[in-house]
Amino acid sequence: MVCNNYLKTVIVQAGRYIQKVTKGLVHLASLRSPKTISAVRFSSDRIFPSIRKMMVDTGATANRNMATHNSSEKVDDDGYASGGWKSEDGKLSCGYSSFRGKRASMEDFYDVKTCEINGQTVCLFGIFDGHGGSRAAEYLKENLFKNLMNHPEFSANTRLAISETYQQTDSDFLESGRDTFRDDGSTASTAVLVGNHLYVANVGDSRTVISKAGKAIPLSEDHKPNRSDERKRIENAGGVVMWAGTWRVGGVLAMSRAFGNRMLKQFVVAEPEIQELELDEEFELLVLASDGLWDVVPNEDAVSLALLEEEPESAARKLTETAFSRGSADNITCIVVRLYHKLETKPQPETLSQSDIEMELTGPKIEEPQMETEPKAPIEIEPETHKTETEPEPEPAAHTDSEAVMKSGPSDG
Repeated sequence: MVCNNYLKTVIVQAGRYIQKVTKGLVHLASLRSPKTISAVRFSSDRIFPSIRKMMVDTGATANRNMATHNSSEKVDDDGYASGGWKSEDGKLSCGYSSFRGKRASMEDFYDVKTCEINGQTVCLFGIFDGHGGSRAAEYLKENLFKNLMNHPEFSANTRLAISETYQQTDSDFLESGRDTFRDDGSTASTAVLVGNHLYVANVGDSRTVISKAGKAIPLSEDHKPNRSDERKRIENAGGVVMWAGTWRVGGVLAMSRAFGNRMLKQFVVAEPEIQELELDEEFELLVLASDGLWDVVPNEDAVSLALLEEEPESAARKLTETAFSRGSADNITCIVVRLYHKLETKPQPETLSQSDIEMELTGPKIEEPQMETEPKAPIEIEPETHKTETEPEPEPAAHTDSEAVMKSGPSDG
């Protein structure tokens, strides 16, 4: 009888446990269901109703002659992938380097593109650091800049176009994987150069730094869960920030903003922070890199090392090698962009120097004709008058001396 009662108790408890597990699985399935993704897609459609159709049409991209400049990368025996590119007008050049490092797989991607819009060259540089897989980072490489160039407001309102394109591309990525059980994500740190106007957008913990007169200036701030403003945003949305080796959203993700990560999408958004900057001759270079570099190489070191190299490709390679030698355990990817504003200002110092030379040259030329004009001024026209003028000159000179003496007398007294 006791055994029967005990058996009944075990069966009841097991049933309750199975019921709880079943409820959990149903809840998990509901989170992964197409309805949930549809809700995310619907909300994004409400925010960006004007650009969803535009994202599908690639005709505008073809018309703008977008060119990719990282397709000819070289992979050496040490596993470093690198390459470089220079603009036709000579105003900038860039180099890139990527290394798997100590990780079992490569989840970093990078992109360098150019196109022409309304007669103006646009240069785009991007670092995409994947986590939980490489699919999200690869998707961004293939679609983010293409979507941005197709945005109807890119020329009129570049900042708005970047913000909307980031978030719409995130929504499209989630929709593309709604039937899978993958939950990977990616950072994005991009620089868009339109003429001399620079736009830097960031989601996640990749980073962009610019050098001005040899000093490092960060143009993005890492999206970490322990940032006070990020933590407040997450908690206001119903999430939690926990310590699990480092600060993590829900104890899982070590960054507070990212593309993908559908299970945490309510808290981990893809809304970029954007910095704008008008470049002048004091700005020397840009460094964009994944956290595999920034974890072990401070901003100042990155700029100093990059400035030592003449070519940006060798500078990017130097930075990835330095990060690995300093113990980086992550994938390491870096883009270095050299800015040649001095090429535009060269005519000014040249013209100034020429004018200075002309002034120096005209000086003796003026003196020489003066020497010649003095004897030529009389030119035998009035030789006698010249003598008569020179003869009375000593008399007034003497008078002036005496007068000066007379005047000096009482002044001393």
